[in-house]
Amino acid sequence: MTFRDLVELSFSNLYRTKLRTLLTVSGVIIAISTFTAMISFGAGNQQLVNDTYKDLGLFTSMKVYPIESPAEGDSIEPGILNKEAVSELAKIPGVVLAYPFVDFTVTAGVLDTQITSEARALPVEALDTPIMRKLLNGYAFSSDSAKEAIVTPAFIEKLNTEYPDSLIGKELIVSLQIASLDSALINVLDDNETTLYDRFEALDPDSLLYMKYIRRVARQELGEGIKRLIDGFFNRTMTVADTLTIVGIGEKQRQRQFTLSPIVMPERTARLLTTAGFGIGNDPLSLFEAMRSGEFFPSDGSERDETYPRVTLELDPYVSYEGIKDSVEAMGFRAFSYAEEFKEIQRFFLYFNAALGVVGLIALMTASLGIINTLLMSINERRKEIGILQSLGAYRTDIWVIFLSESGAIGFAGSVFGIIFGWLGTRAMAFVLKLIMENEGIPVVDPFALPFWLIGLSMVFGISVSILAGLYPAAKAARVDPVEALRGE
Repeated sequence: MTFRDLVELSFSNLYRTKLRTLLTVSGVIIAISTFTAMISFGAGNQQLVNDTYKDLGLFTSMKVYPIESPAEGDSIEPGILNKEAVSELAKIPGVVLAYPFVDFTVTAGVLDTQITSEARALPVEALDTPIMRKLLNGYAFSSDSAKEAIVTPAFIEKLNTEYPDSLIGKELIVSLQIASLDSALINVLDDNETTLYDRFEALDPDSLLYMKYIRRVARQELGEGIKRLIDGFFNRTMTVADTLTIVGIGEKQRQRQFTLSPIVMPERTARLLTTAGFGIGNDPLSLFEAMRSGEFFPSDGSERDETYPRVTLELDPYVSYEGIKDSVEAMGFRAFSYAEEFKEIQRFFLYFNAALGVVGLIALMTASLGIINTLLMSINERRKEIGILQSLGAYRTDIWVIFLSESGAIGFAGSVFGIIFGWLGTRAMAFVLKLIMENEGIPVVDPFALPFWLIGLSMVFGISVSILAGLYPAAKAARVDPVEALRGE
């Protein structure tokens, strides 16, 4: 018996009991539709994550952080994430670009409106990375010292303007309060409560002959002087301002981990603003770090070596991120790789799809009971036919193959239509979700996907489970005694 004869015989036998076959196939269709739709949901979300990572260039991006508390017994000394460290990170083989994370608070004035906003400094090279091109709509600065700025929709919301595009080309006046040497020293001499003359008046001339009194006064004045110096640093600040031109408006940022400050300006321009005065801005941590390191007053007149909370590395796509991460950690820093995170996400989706597949397989197992029932009823109705086939020379294996082919035909038909109906179901659900997303103002995405591997997997599962369900009925049919079958008729 050829394969074609076997197929024709299987479908003709099933066609004789149309209603029973239809109900059995319907069970397989429902099971495969469920299986396909559920795995399609997992595959769609996995594809969305993969496309997002590719679109933003995250596979070639790495974040570097200082080690805040080293592990006990760690032989590597934590590094200082400063300008020198950024230069060293940029020299690691495979690193294309290294730039620091620098955010600061400014007062911004545009269109006769003043608001307080966060600003971020970025080098020109960073704006050419995939994630920055995406977030900034492709806008860029002419140079690192250009008097230009790019604003984001977060800035537009703060400004509360109805015509965002009208801001392009407008002047943006940014200012910030910074500590100055003059204000801090003046506050040491005169803190608006007691002047230097008042403190001289408070001295007891007769007690100046005693060293104990002199030491007590010196300690008191030194303590008060440090207090007034720090108070002058924070409370007697000076205003530094610059006028920039708005050259673009960035993309609305929907993902929390990839947000930018409302104002983005060139690195050199921002540095001139934030390093005026003492050269350490007005951050308390910067003040104490400068005092601790003995660099409160730079002796060479150079810019103070600022520390950064984070540095971003852009990597060569043809270089393994593991080696770069090892080099970063050897320098005493903590590294976070999106490529490594993606591996964890892939592992999560593997478990997620497996869980969804189990639910679909349970439905398919339920449908297999219908296949067993259909074939067992068919054996009882076709005992004479089986006896005649055996009396004409058919082997038991031939009977076995015939019934297995019928169960396989049920699985094939159920799988084909199940995939079709499953896909139509996901399209209907995607349409409903689209309407909901548009109504809620959420970015429209399609959480379902039907890759070729899913079609093949559904076919394999549908046919395999159906054939497995047909093993018992086929074996029972093969054991029918032809004499008893013909005599019974």
